[in-house]
Amino acid sequence: MKTNISGKTRLAGVIGWPVTHSLSPAIHNHWLAEHGLDVVYVPLPINPAVLHSTLPSLGEIGVVGVNLTLPHKELVIPVLDVIDHTAQAIGAVNTVLFDKGQRIGFNTDAYGFWHNIEVNAPQVRRDEAFVIGAGGAARAVVAALDAAGYQKIHVMNRSPEKIQGFSLISPRVVAHHWSAAPEVLANVDLLVNTTSLGMGGQPALDISLDALPSHAVVNDIVYTPLDTPLLHAARRCDLATVDGLGMLLYQAQKAFEIWFGILPEVTPELRLKVLG
Repeated sequence: MKTNISGKTRLAGVIGWPVTHSLSPAIHNHWLAEHGLDVVYVPLPINPAVLHSTLPSLGEIGVVGVNLTLPHKELVIPVLDVIDHTAQAIGAVNTVLFDKGQRIGFNTDAYGFWHNIEVNAPQVRRDEAFVIGAGGAARAVVAALDAAGYQKIHVMNRSPEKIQGFSLISPRVVAHHWSAAPEVLANVDLLVNTTSLGMGGQPALDISLDALPSHAVVNDIVYTPLDTPLLHAARRCDLATVDGLGMLLYQAQKAFEIWFGILPEVTPELRLKVLG
């Protein structure tokens, strides 16, 4: 954390309710120190009931920008002046830039997800993908898969009606009930879990990976624990895996670039610091 704070030090941060769990301060303050920027990044616990009155004031006092975590990613949209195309398609904003009196919203989750896959599984094929879940993270993943050129994006959820709006993100989405998994998995190149199943304190994701082809890559966006039951099961099937920490790091990388015009490096040292 920056210690030489002066009257010229600028502010950035992450808004959430609660926000004490966020790893974003560790990530961004690492990069701020690395690049010698006179900025400090702090957690900002803001009740959803006062988000609309609080966010504009942050820009007025000179805050550079903020990230948003649950439950603010959709609630923030009405108070923004401009929303970029990706955020509009996903229907959620996780990064706000305060610039010349305007509040500009972005979604860097799609970038973070796909960059994590590209860096850690460059061999992945781009024909069919299988996404588990239908929440905000799933919408970002589908947007990234569509941009990456996947021809079929299978989305599975216990409540298929929640997938209906996904066709607005990508015309390649095919909705499935949970029971359809075995027959669909046989042609899948990339499987992604976007649910909280497998997270610490949550039950494991109940899905068999036996039908996946040998070239398939399995990704879990959960990063607590880093080695989820799903990834463990994938390795038992000799499948390539990608953990969820990279998505967190790369979405932060893009946000940092939006605010400061610098694309920072995601290094093994940073991974260790965040896991610390």
